[in-house]
Parts: sequence; structure tokens; C-alpha cells
Amino acid sequence: MAGTFDTKGRELAYLRQCLEKLGLRVVTVDLSTSGKPSPASVHPREVARHHPGGESAVFSGDRGTAVTAMAQAFERYVLTRRDLGGLISAGGSGGTALATPAMRALPIGVPKMMVSTVASGDVRPYVGPSDICMMYSVTDVQGINRISEKVLANAAHALAGMVTHPLPESAVRKPALGLTMFGVTTPCVQAVTKQLGDDYDCLVFHATGTGGQSMEKLADSGLLAGAIDVSTTEIADQIVGGIMSAGPTRLDVFARHAVPWVGSVGALDMVNFGARDTVPERFRQRRFYQHNASVTLMRTTPDECRAIGEFLAAKCNAMRGPVRLLIPEGGVSAIDKPGQPFHDPEADRALFDAIAQNLRTGTHKKLVRLPHHINDEAFADALVAAWREVSAHPQERAHATHR
Repeated sequence: MAGTFDTKGRELAYLRQCLEKLGLRVVTVDLSTSGKPSPASVHPREVARHHPGGESAVFSGDRGTAVTAMAQAFERYVLTRRDLGGLISAGGSGGTALATPAMRALPIGVPKMMVSTVASGDVRPYVGPSDICMMYSVTDVQGINRISEKVLANAAHALAGMVTHPLPESAVRKPALGLTMFGVTTPCVQAVTKQLGDDYDCLVFHATGTGGQSMEKLADSGLLAGAIDVSTTEIADQIVGGIMSAGPTRLDVFARHAVPWVGSVGALDMVNFGARDTVPERFRQRRFYQHNASVTLMRTTPDECRAIGEFLAAKCNAMRGPVRLLIPEGGVSAIDKPGQPFHDPEADRALFDAIAQNLRTGTHKKLVRLPHHINDEAFADALVAAWREVSAHPQERAHATHR
């Protein structure tokens, strides 16, 4: 249990009491940067020593710098623990920023509970691609009252339930395969998983920014046999400025690890925004499609498609494992075909040509242009065939690892 004991000591003590009543052994970790005496099992200075710059980097005298540095130190500290069954914290925006980086660093499946005053807002910066449970504190984390005691007790019981009743080890022994899907590429991904489901544990990620990050976190942890990255749409949001970007490091994991990758250009015809009135003023004259009341799609232009294609090709060039990039020349999404609102052959051609001009192909990297639409059964068949090709030759992966 971690938190700032100088400001949240009473609340954290109540949490500890609840957990101990449930039979858990609780190690308290103080993340305070004030220098005040600490009642916790682990003193702030012990945590601070795990910062690359040592204690002085944390206790610098500047609160903002100190909080950031303590968060870094705590992240490194939790990775040294071999007896950690779960992690819980409670606090405001500062306490949440202190504890959640360490939670994100823990493996998927390790119980993580954050009681926070900011949990009813945008929690993406705190949760990221991890499985952190965010519980809104309702009242401020300041004192024990009729509301806070119920919320904190519920958090303690939730964590205790996860720690003491873990799911038995999965009987699934099939290798895990990551796939990316968007609503407009669903038929394609469903067809692929139907064909590969007997041989692989198909993990499908919704390409909303965090989805791509989550798949890559698993790949970085060595938990994926490879990826069929059908829906690289997050790149469009990164290049153009939409709300579902996975960041500039999308696909970089495949440059660090020689993992087989089969990819496509699914939903690169669109950039995502929220409700229609949230679209930035500079885009107001563009072509839009109202996906639902909360999601507005904007068609990418030829110039944007060229930039997207160059970005994707550069990432593929850096990949260490075998690569197959498949292009569906009949359209990249359900609304990109004749008669549909985002049908734009010029923009698609700009995307495809930019990829072809910039991708360095060879024995281990191949570009395949097909006349199909992305949701055609024949295109799904081609993706499956490409995957079977890159996954069937260990010697190809060994070559990629050592080159």
C-alpha cells in the first residue's frame, strides 16, 4: 500500500486496517517528499534511493520536480519486490500521479487499485495500457467520514478479493496472437480469428490509441507470438491530430523484438474526434461522418495519406522480425468503397504509393498489393496465408534477430 503519509496518513491507515482485517499482510510505502517523519514500513528515502540520480534527485526542494522523481523511483522500487501480491493507493491528482506509473510497470494481472479524486475524469494518462482499477473517491481523500469509509473499505475488499482469489493458471497453451480491430474492419478481423482460433489464442485489441499500446505492451513483455496488425488507424490520429493516437512510438516494439508482424492499412481513411462540436476549428470544412453521438470521423486527404504512408513504411523498415504488409486496393474500411461516404480513390492511392515508394522490401520484408476490399473474405485469407508464412520459418526469425 503506497501513498503520501504526510498528507493522507489517516486515510491510508484506515485502508491498511481494512486489509489486515481481511488477513492480508500489508507493507506500507511512503511516497512523501516533504521530509517529515514517516510511520510507513518503507521510508520515502528508501524509495528515493531507487531513482537513477539517487535521493538528491527526489528531495530537490521543488515540489513538482520531487513528485515526478519520486514516481520514477517508486516505479523502479516495485520492480525489485518479489513478494508483491497487489498494489493499492489513495490520493488526489498528485498522489495518483505518484502511484500509477508503478502500477503500469507491473505485469498485466497483478491486482492494482487506485482510489482517486480524478477517477471520474479522463484517466487515460494514469491507466495507460494497464489493468488499473480506478475508483472515484466521491469526497476528497481527506479524513474519514460516512462516505470515505465506505469507498475506502470497498477498495480494500476489492483488492483483497483479487489477491486472495486469483484465477487459476489458464489451461490455454496455444501461443498468443495480437490483432487490432476497429468497427469498420470488424468483418476482416473476425474472419481471421475464425481461421486461426484453433491454433492461436487470438487477442483482439480495439485500435483506440490505448488498444495499440496495450498490444505492444504484451509484445514487449514477450507474451505474443506475433501480431496481425489489421487496423493501424491510430497512426492517422497521430499524424493529423485526432484523439485516438497511440503516440509516436507506435510499432517501435517490433524494432526492439524480432516478432513476426503482418500488417495492413485498416481505417487509415479516418481521423477520430469526439462529438461534432469538439472538432477543431481548422478542420471544420472537411468531410465528416458521424459514427455516433460521441464519435466524429474525418476523411484523410491525399497529403495526409502520403505522410501516414511514409510513417508506416519507416516503422516497417526498422522492424527486426519478418514483415508482410498487405494493401487492400479495394478500400481500407467499411465506409471506403464505392457509394460510401469516405470513398476517395485519390487519397487511397496516395497512401498506397507512399508505402510502396518508401518500404525497403526484401526476403524478410514484403509488400503485397491486392485488388480486394479490406473486409472481403479473400483479403482475410491473404492475411492468414501471410501469417502462416512468417510464423512457419524459425530460421527466418533467427536471421532477423541476429542481423
